[in-house]
Amino acid sequence: MGNYTLLLSGDVDFMIKGIFSYNCFGHEVWITTTHVCTLIVMVLLVAFAALAGKAIKKANEDEAPGTFLNIVELIIEFLDGVVNSVMGKNATKFVNYILTLFFFIFISNISGLLGLRPPTADYGVTFPLGVITFSLITFNKFKHQKVSGVIKGLCDPWVFWLPINLIGDFAVPVSLSLRLFANVLSGTVMMALYYGLLPVFVKIGIPAVLHIYFDLFSGAIQTYVFCMLTMTYVTDAIGDN
Repeated sequence: MGNYTLLLSGDVDFMIKGIFSYNCFGHEVWITTTHVCTLIVMVLLVAFAALAGKAIKKANEDEAPGTFLNIVELIIEFLDGVVNSVMGKNATKFVNYILTLFFFIFISNISGLLGLRPPTADYGVTFPLGVITFSLITFNKFKHQKVSGVIKGLCDPWVFWLPINLIGDFAVPVSLSLRLFANVLSGTVMMALYYGLLPVFVKIGIPAVLHIYFDLFSGAIQTYVFCMLTMTYVTDAIGDN
């Protein structure tokens, strides 16, 4: 497990760590910090969804909604508005996926505020997200543009552009995943270096400001960028149909 952990000094540790391993059909499989942190994020999302659902069921039309329900409605209305503004008439088909993607990436990005290692700082998490989006794009291309339309698009403006257009299409999941991964990992590394290498007296107060930028602000921006690009690519794949 030496490849999973990198210690620059006594307290600097920002790499993925193996927690325990088990044997699966003759292969050693490790459960890492990424698995645990992802599970915690999923539990938080399920708990939030359960509380929101309970609050909605208890809501009374004759009474003003509580603070929690107001916050939930504000978040959902804002995200619905963003999806509708980008995807237009296609928004209703993809709003559930985009909102799920948004919540998962955002909570993962800001999980550093809870003392966790953000799951999105692991390329093994961001790359599958990029592949899912790429699969959604490709499916809608063939569904709405048909095979002839896809081939025509790949050969546009000339047939000699086919290899370049193919590379551009297959670069989508890589670029999406690498952008998210690199930005989140850089914040994780910066915070680890700050906590591990600087004297104790400069760790009072300043980390809060750094966490606001690297975890909250940067995490929100990267979530927005990933979801916005996903909506743009899917909308472009559907075309005018």
